[in-house]
Amino acid sequence: MPVAKELRTNPALEAQVFWYKYRKEIAILLMLAIVAIIAIAGYRLYRDRREATAATLFSGAKTPAAYEEVINRYGDTAAAASAYLLLADSERKQAKYSEANATLLKFLEKFPQRELASTARMAMAANLEAMGQQDEALATYQQIASANAGSFNAPMALIEQVHILQEKNRIDDARRICETIMTQYRESYAAMEASQLLRTFLKSAKAQTPSLVTPSKLGSPASATVPPTLKVLPTAPPAPSSPSLPPGKPPAAPRP
Repeated sequence: MPVAKELRTNPALEAQVFWYKYRKEIAILLMLAIVAIIAIAGYRLYRDRREATAATLFSGAKTPAAYEEVINRYGDTAAAASAYLLLADSERKQAKYSEANATLLKFLEKFPQRELASTARMAMAANLEAMGQQDEALATYQQIASANAGSFNAPMALIEQVHILQEKNRIDDARRICETIMTQYRESYAAMEASQLLRTFLKSAKAQTPSLVTPSKLGSPASATVPPTLKVLPTAPPAPSSPSLPPGKPPAAPRP
């Protein structure tokens, strides 16, 4: 029975055949890869130059108008993010609390993942307090403390809740939050303030506790008892008047 001969392949020949068959597709892929690399490098260069230009403009900004210029020209840069915060702070100093919160809201919409996002929310809550909207400020502080439990603003948001609850005379809720701060954020500055507030709450609770009056013990000294009312004895009747004697005669003069 004849044995079949093994077919030997030539790798070089196969590569040439593959190239000849798919040379157009390979050339297109290579061109696309080169274009993508050039585009990425160009975009990075553009971003770096844009960031540098924005930072230069921001370094000379000292007024609200200058901050707005940075935002309008370079709104997607890190310099613009800082300009938003400084613009909001400038508006807050002018007592324009609504405008400041609107600026901070724009910052959060454009830069939701920035490290200073929780700081912006803290500023919004403080502005709400300044406008007398205590309930809205309390809700904002609660959101910050729950959503950013690991951030440096979390204990500060909790201590601000304590101040609002103290003003609302919700002392029990304020005390519980102070205890939470002492437990979870014992190394923070807020823990020191929480400790002081807890002592204040304890002193207030003791001052409001009514003092109990103990009844007098039996056998107390006689000086402490009230003497009974003395009865007034009837006075004796007046003695009968003696009869009046006639006046006696003067003695006679002696005779010589």
